[in-house]
Amino acid sequence: MPTYQFEAMDATGQEIKDVIDAPSEEEAQATIRQMGYFVTRISVKKGQQGKAGGPGAKKKRSMGFGGAKSKHLALFTKQLSILQDAGLPILRSLRILENQQKPGRLKNALMDVGDEIESGATLSEAMSKSPKVFNRLYINMIKAGEAGGALEVILRRLSEFLDRSESLKRKVKGALIYPIVVILVACGILTFIMLKIVPVFQKMFEEFGLELPLMTKVLINISNWVVKYGWFSIPLIPVVIWLFIKLLRKFKHGRMGWDMFVLKWPIIGMLIEKNTMARTTRTLGTLVASGVPILEGLTITRETAGNALFERMFAKVTDAIREGETIAKPMGANSRMGFHPVTAFLWFMLGALVPIIIMSMPGMIAQVGWQPLVGAMVGLGLAGVAWYLLKMNSRVVDDLVVNMVDVGEETGELDTMLYKVADVFDEEVTTLTDGLMKLIEPLLIVFLGGAVGFIVVALFLPLIELITGLS
Repeated sequence: MPTYQFEAMDATGQEIKDVIDAPSEEEAQATIRQMGYFVTRISVKKGQQGKAGGPGAKKKRSMGFGGAKSKHLALFTKQLSILQDAGLPILRSLRILENQQKPGRLKNALMDVGDEIESGATLSEAMSKSPKVFNRLYINMIKAGEAGGALEVILRRLSEFLDRSESLKRKVKGALIYPIVVILVACGILTFIMLKIVPVFQKMFEEFGLELPLMTKVLINISNWVVKYGWFSIPLIPVVIWLFIKLLRKFKHGRMGWDMFVLKWPIIGMLIEKNTMARTTRTLGTLVASGVPILEGLTITRETAGNALFERMFAKVTDAIREGETIAKPMGANSRMGFHPVTAFLWFMLGALVPIIIMSMPGMIAQVGWQPLVGAMVGLGLAGVAWYLLKMNSRVVDDLVVNMVDVGEETGELDTMLYKVADVFDEEVTTLTDGLMKLIEPLLIVFLGGAVGFIVVALFLPLIELITGLS
């Protein structure tokens, strides 16, 4: 028999809160009325919703995997902020938005949140039961809004934060669509040439018994490799790289080494660095403005940074604040990369990548020789490590950020300064993205022109020799 908790009023108007056992909600209300009370609210006691029918029964959940999409969460937050500004009760607002959602993880989470609130939980407590949808940043801001009695203001700030983050994410993704499509099309065309065109020329050269130049031998070896192994290895290569990165990031030192590695890629690394800086400063500014304690805010910012180097920096800042220091000084002092052996290894492998690929192709060692390939591998690998050594002491937080944070702490307007820092980096991300788009187009043209030119020259050199011999 389910247990119902209810709120009622007696004959004198005094509010009564109690629980009662009954087979159904109708019988529970009838029993309460017989006791001389007027029922104002009744629901199944927490943990027993599934045992009763009627309004308190557990609703049917749809199948959902992973977390909710960020754009859906941003839209939900904006709509909830509007409904709260209009003065609607939080439970009614949640039920309205729940009915508008498509089946999925977010709709299931809103059902659970509504049920928890009906059982007497606060909004932040209810949302904390769905961590895959509402992260610590979200929950702590809601908790701060409840504590300060300004939930609608916090929801508005949270909505603006999510909108800005989603806008920046769309901007970066949109900038990457064009080069990815062009690279895929280029790879498809080059693969077709290697599979269908080069073998025809190879057969013709063998029939005439020509002595082929080195360029042509290299091209034929590449074509033979594509014909024999390319049908499964070309699609497999990006999958293997992705799995390697995922496995590497499972380990603490591997994750730190990889994150430091990508931060020093030309242009792309700068884009990642500024994007992370914009997101973390806006996160911390939003938390500070919402009344979240600074230590809790730094911990949440660290967990949502998404980069091990920034996580280490915010952890050092947190430790320094516990010892009585300010934010600015330890932020500047702990933002240097330093040396990491995994990062050095990755830079060596990146530099030596082309010689390693050439050595893996059948017949290439016989054509080119061991010594030139090994020498090229070692030389280019050491060049990659030298690049890393030149960049390893650079800071991810420049003096502008340190000084603005310092001024914000002195004037008591830390959140305002953090917002301004985030705006500056957002603008820089936009500028870098536009510049990257302008740079990628000529680079792709040069790459395609070089690849096609190599193929044309490699195929026409024997033809010129053949025509000369025939004449």
